[in-house]
This record gives sequence, structure tokens and C-alpha cells, in this order.
Amino acid sequence: MSTDYVVSSAHLAQSRLPESSELEFAMTMSNHAYHRWMVRCMAAAGAPGHSPLEVLVVHLVHHRDRPKTLADICLVLNVEDTHLVSYAVKKLEAQGLVTTGRDGKEKTVSITKKGTEICKRYGELRDRLLLSAISGLGFDTEDISRLAALLRALSGSYDQAARAAAAM
Repeated sequence: MSTDYVVSSAHLAQSRLPESSELEFAMTMSNHAYHRWMVRCMAAAGAPGHSPLEVLVVHLVHHRDRPKTLADICLVLNVEDTHLVSYAVKKLEAQGLVTTGRDGKEKTVSITKKGTEICKRYGELRDRLLLSAISGLGFDTEDISRLAALLRALSGSYDQAARAAAAM
């Protein structure tokens, strides 16, 4: 194995695609950094004590300012355990950031005024603290979009492999 790869598990890098181990380590580091960022930015915005999933849920519910069903939230965030989203919604509702309702038999979730204000402050902090730092790195914005598309495509491969592993 080349020493050029940055991996956490050399034994997994000894494969036909060692770059995948490098990617997985980068995704792990990025995932943890992103979760830390979301939680700390949300606290700085005035809503401390939230998990990364709760932060994602409140932003998704705020998206386009229209109610979302639990199924919609799970689908968009690629969460297969509905009870995790349901618990997140209960916590967010208890803090006055979202409200729940019904659309026929389906439970819906809507943003509150307080939730909108928190999302706005979060966005302002994100712009000032994070986006200015990312801009300073000098990456081409098209490269960032291509990377996002690549990660979305790779997520499908991981999902498919997870289904195959579950069927074994």
C-alpha cells in the first residue's frame, strides 16, 4: 500500500480500491466535524442542547416554509428509523421551534416563529464563521458542487451495499 493514502484502517485499504478507504476516513472526519459545527452553531444561535439530527430536522422543516410529514423528513434526510425523527420532532416542539398538526392521517411538522428566528440566526452565523472560512480556501464553487454530486452518488452505493449486507 502506498503511504500517500490517509486512512484509519490500513487493512481495509489493502483492497482493489484503496482510495475508498481514504474517502471513508475523510467522510468520517467530515461527518464528525459537521455534526460538531451544527450543534455549536445552533447553540450560538440561541438554541443549545440539540443533536445533529434535531438541527437537520428544524432546518428541513423551515425549508420553503411549508409543513412536512414525518415520512418526508425521513426520506429527505435518508433516515430509516422513523422513531429517531419522531423523537427529534418532540424535542423541537417542546422547545417551541416546531409545531405538529395533521393532514388527514399523517402527522405534519411546521416551523414556528421562534424556529424561523433561530434558523435565521444560524444562517447568519454560518455565513460569517463557516462560509467565509471556506471561501478563503480558494476552492472553485463548481468543484464544491461536483463534490456534493459525487457524495450523493456514492451514498447510493453505500445504501445498496447495506441492503445487500442485511440480506446475507
